Amino acid sequence: MSKQTQETGGAPKWSGSFGFIMAAAGSAVGMGNLWRFPMLVGESGGGAFVLVYLICIFLVGIPLIIAEISIGRAGGKDAFGSYKALNSKWGGVGILAVITSFIGLSYYAVLGGWVLRYIFVSVTGLPKSSEEFFVSFTSSTGSQIIYYLVFMIITVAIVVMGIQKGIEKSCKVMMPLLIVCLIVIVIRSCTLPGAGKGIRFFLKPDFSKLTPGVFLSALGQVFFSLSLGTGATITYGAYLGKDQNIPKSAASIAFFDTIVAMIAGFAILPAVFAFGFSPESGPSLMFQTLPAVFDEMTGGKIFGVVFFVLVLFAAISTSIAFLEVVVSFAVNTFKVSRAKASVISAALITCLGIPCALSFGIWSDIKIAGRTFFDLGDYLVSNVSLPIGGILACIFIGWVWKSKNAEKEVTNNGRISFKLVNVWSVLIKFILPIVILIIFITSNPWIMNLFK
Repeated sequence: MSKQTQETGGAPKWSGSFGFIMAAAGSAVGMGNLWRFPMLVGESGGGAFVLVYLICIFLVGIPLIIAEISIGRAGGKDAFGSYKALNSKWGGVGILAVITSFIGLSYYAVLGGWVLRYIFVSVTGLPKSSEEFFVSFTSSTGSQIIYYLVFMIITVAIVVMGIQKGIEKSCKVMMPLLIVCLIVIVIRSCTLPGAGKGIRFFLKPDFSKLTPGVFLSALGQVFFSLSLGTGATITYGAYLGKDQNIPKSAASIAFFDTIVAMIAGFAILPAVFAFGFSPESGPSLMFQTLPAVFDEMTGGKIFGVVFFVLVLFAAISTSIAFLEVVVSFAVNTFKVSRAKASVISAALITCLGIPCALSFGIWSDIKIAGRTFFDLGDYLVSNVSLPIGGILACIFIGWVWKSKNAEKEVTNNGRISFKLVNVWSVLIKFILPIVILIIFITSNPWIMNLFK
């Protein structure tokens, strides 16, 4: 029996721990690492915030990654199938994860399409007014749909090829190249005149800014950055061999995600400050501010292309994880081929995604509960389903599947040493559900208003 079809009833497998770590890290490393984390650090205490963030990674991020991997590997199927295999009454939590990834990819692919467009335009040079170009492009119905479809086709092409030949192989290439591209940008950015202002903004410790709100921001960034609750880690965990070290893999995934976010700060902020631009968080930083920076920079065309290529790697590695969650569910539930499941799933996601793409143009006035299609999808995933999925995962492991069963899975039935296993169990059962509940409440103002 080949490596790809061993164990768990012939389910596909990663070729080894490195392939799994690169794929899982790829699902976590997304555009948020590039446009949100650097600004969050700079505005929230610099080096002091980084210290808080690392503590949150250790106490929240890694334990939750361990939990989700253990569910996937023990269940041996997709998110729905794994929950159901461990407890027949809990399959609904897996369905929530599948829906989360379905909706998540529908609007995430919009941003992926933007990145493709910016790569092509960067080759010839962006127009002088990056803001005008952004508005013109995003309001163009034809351009939005074309680039959305191209991005989805790339995503489907990788997922169709399977675990080892598609997802693993692509992530083994994209993730190291992403780091290389980031380092190239860092070298150029940090050697610009005036770059020191950006470095100080990013890392100068200011402990006076460490308010309770900043701690919550750090917790939220950890939770959302690692794609917890999307079902991706559970699905990828199902392809992990029984001899692999789950705690070590979880720590490696969190470490890689954090390193990318930190390097991104050194790549982006020094250049932004060097040319006197105001740093902003979110898509405007990536699609308006940075193109203007590259336009001012000597050799800006080259560095602009390099930057948007690395952003494309981050976008694709996340999108294939989203699609794999849906595809693996379809393959196991409806007994269809991977190719058919991939194409049909992508087509259905695209049907939901096109309205999201048009939210910046002809459908910008169509709103549900005061939100455009794009904003509604983002809200439902980030503010609702992700934290709910995280809470339910903790409850499932700690109180339904039982910690002892989870501990056996995490330690490979006692064959590997995990000295913090008791601490991990306490965190999962008692601490993390409360922490995630706080994140859920604070990210939904309407809940706070109920108590006023």
